[in-house]
Order: sequence, then C-alpha cells, then structure tokens
Amino acid sequence: MRTSSRSDVDPFIVMDVMEAARAAEAAGRHIIHMEVGQPGTGAPQAAIRAVTSAMNAGPMGYTVALGLPALRARIAQLYGEWYDIDLSADRVIITSGASGGFILALNALFDSGDRVGIGAPGYPSYRQILSGLGMTPVDLPTDAANRYQPVPGDIAGMDLQGVLVASPANPTGTMLDRAAMSDLVGAAAGVGASFISDEIYHGIEYEAKAVSALNISDDVYVINSFSKYFSMTGWRVGWMVVPEDHVRVVERLAQNMFICPPHVSQVAALAAMDARHELDANLEVYRANRALMLDGLPQAGFTRIAPPDGAFYVYADVSDLTEDSRAFAAEILDQAGVAVTPGLDFDPVRGHQTLRFSYARTTEDIAEGLRRLKDFMARR
Repeated sequence: MRTSSRSDVDPFIVMDVMEAARAAEAAGRHIIHMEVGQPGTGAPQAAIRAVTSAMNAGPMGYTVALGLPALRARIAQLYGEWYDIDLSADRVIITSGASGGFILALNALFDSGDRVGIGAPGYPSYRQILSGLGMTPVDLPTDAANRYQPVPGDIAGMDLQGVLVASPANPTGTMLDRAAMSDLVGAAAGVGASFISDEIYHGIEYEAKAVSALNISDDVYVINSFSKYFSMTGWRVGWMVVPEDHVRVVERLAQNMFICPPHVSQVAALAAMDARHELDANLEVYRANRALMLDGLPQAGFTRIAPPDGAFYVYADVSDLTEDSRAFAAEILDQAGVAVTPGLDFDPVRGHQTLRFSYARTTEDIAEGLRRLKDFMARR
C-alpha cells in the first residue's frame, strides 16, 4: 500500500535518543537524562485529587469542542494575573496539547503550499507539522548575536504567509522582550503574514517575565500548554487564544479533527492552575539547575553557550569539539551515561555543530550529569 508524500517527514531525533537511553537502562546502566524537555515532576497534587473526585462522580464523556467553560474562564483570568490583559474567555480554545493547537492554527490560517517562517534553531515539529499539512516551512537562520531569536531583518521582503516564533524558545531558552516582540509582529504584518506565538514555556522565567504577543496585538494566535510550567506533559492538554472572528473557524476544525480535548485532562488542568505554591517550588528547582549548568558546562569544556532567560535548556555551539553532533551525542551516552540532544533536530543546516542540554530533572541528577560530562571531556 502506498504512503503519501506528506507523510515523508523527518524523525524527531530526541525521541531516538530517548529510545537509545531506554535500551541502555534496560541493559542495567544508570542514565542521566538531559535530552528530553520534560519536567521531572508530575502533575500538581491538587490536579490528582480533582481527577480522583471527578472519576468517582461519574463517566468522563465528551466536552464541547472548545473545552470546559470553567477552564476557558480560568485561563482568561491567568492573562490578567500574568500580563495585565483583560481577555475574553470566548477567545480561549482548549486543545489536545500544544501540538493539537498547532494543527488547528495552521489549518485555520494557511492553505497548501503557503510559506511559514520559523526561526532556526527552533522546535523541530514546527517544520514537520507544516510539511505534513502540505505547507512550506521556511527557515529563518538566527544569529548568536541576537541570542538565536529572529529579528525583523530576517523577515523583511520575504514571501511569507505566516511567521511562527517562540519565547522562551526551544532549544535556546532565550526570550523576546516587549520591543523585540513588537518589532516582529510589525515585520510580519509588513509582509502580510499571520503571526503565531508559541508561549508554551511561559511561567518558567528567571530574571524577567515573558512577554505575550497579546501584549502587543489582538490580531495574533497564541499557543500554550499545561506541559511545562504546569508539569503535565502526558496529560496532553493545552490552549490557544485567537482573534474573536476566528473562534468559529477553529471550532469547526476542532469538532471534526479532535471532537474535544481529553475531559479528564481538562479537569486536572483547571485544578492545577491554582497550585501555584507547588508549581513555583518546581521553578526554584529549575533556577538552581540553571545555575549549576551555567557554571558546570563551561568547566566541562562546553564554553559556547547562550544563557537561557527561561525554559530549561542550554544550547551549546560545539563546533570546536565536533562536526557531527549526532555521533558526539551517541559517544556521550555510551561513555558518560548522559543523554543529550544533537542540534540537527533544531537546525538541519547548522545543527551538526550544536547540542541541547535539558536541566528539567532533579538537581541531584543535574549535578551528577555535569560530573560525568566533566570526567568524559577530561578523558576525550
């Protein structure tokens, strides 16, 4: 049986690294996981209690396609708390993770063949989802001098129907301040491109609060998730905020593509939003881990890094150490017992010279991983 040309997307390399790490653990080795962007903590206890109560109360059937009204209202309230934005709950749409949000957003905004600019390095699934939907991802090579974030000059004069940015970004953790975000929204409008802001790492910031694209304009799409700050990766629940006149467009798509987001996950998400004490305690762990990484990676020999403003990643230029980041990552896993992600996932052109280190696990794990990396590099 034939397969479609649209299905011919690249593998997500970090998942291959995870599988290699799993195989090593199955063989009896102890592996330190610095490859995956997944919190080492689980869902807040309030979320677990809410799910237990809801499941005991009755069956968890379909919700409406836009999501539980109480959850939509609580998310709208969050925009007042975090960004001082008076947001109507009618513009909030609950999704099956941020990934579901991207599928809905891209289908709502673009036609087959449309060109969407994405920063490189950037989250690899942007490129693959666009390709899988018959659209054309256009890499915007970013510069270390701009902390690996796009700037208006990367967009000016380009034939683009969309621009997708992330702040804090994956794999770098760098952020756009208000002026930079405003400039990019303006640059996209200048070439007639729709603007999508990936804000999945909001809440995980260290020195300044992340700026939402909604602080700049209502004529944007914003996508977020409960996976990172709210520590609910496997629950597959997220949200998007769209212009008022796009709500029905997205609702029709959601009805047909997903029916609704997982009911049980929405119940958990609503409870998680008021578990700030527990969630902010997680943030302090990331803060401590970040300090360890910024000190320990240069000591180990990884000196070319952009200090992250948010998220839980450090992106390292390893061009002084290797021309094959995939082979280098495999060597680190084999000899040091530390799983890291080769940069080819994030930048197909320059990623052979970069690695991403995640510090989302426990502080004890991060300290041990850095010790192993230092020993490995001393022997190399």
